[in-house]
Amino acid sequence: MSASGADAEAATLLAALSARGWSVAVAESLTGGLVVASLVSVPGASAWVRGGVVAYATELKQSLLGVDAALLAAHGAVHPEVARQMATGVRRAASISGRDADVGIATTGIAGPDSPDGQEVGTVHVGIAWPGDDLVVSLQLHGTRDEIRIASVRHALRAATDAMTRAE
Repeated sequence: MSASGADAEAATLLAALSARGWSVAVAESLTGGLVVASLVSVPGASAWVRGGVVAYATELKQSLLGVDAALLAAHGAVHPEVARQMATGVRRAASISGRDADVGIATTGIAGPDSPDGQEVGTVHVGIAWPGDDLVVSLQLHGTRDEIRIASVRHALRAATDAMTRAE
């Protein structure tokens, strides 16, 4: 994914995680694995990256990541709170020896070309969760399907790095 410019963002995030001794796990919908692929493209990433879950189907967001079924029924999969719950859920899903991943990153949105639920194409929500806090970055991106997905990766990695500053 080097053409997207995500490599530098991924390396910066992994350096921030390394400085804290933290691990990361990723839950992806619209990015379909591109965030975790960017992270693991960095040599040595295995020291910090626990793994990733591509929960493209709404039902998997609930069953694998613990997103509230009532929330999904009321608002659909493209919602800020869904992103937040996906990020929290992937931390738990990537638990090793009873210890959750320290940071969860999640992406959900509509890359197009059409919108299945009437929301504008380019609507993206990125959830970041870490010990004691979380945040959601909501975006309205423009471009082709691929451009929206690639921009979402860069925004997700940057948001996670910025969250590391909050965690200090």
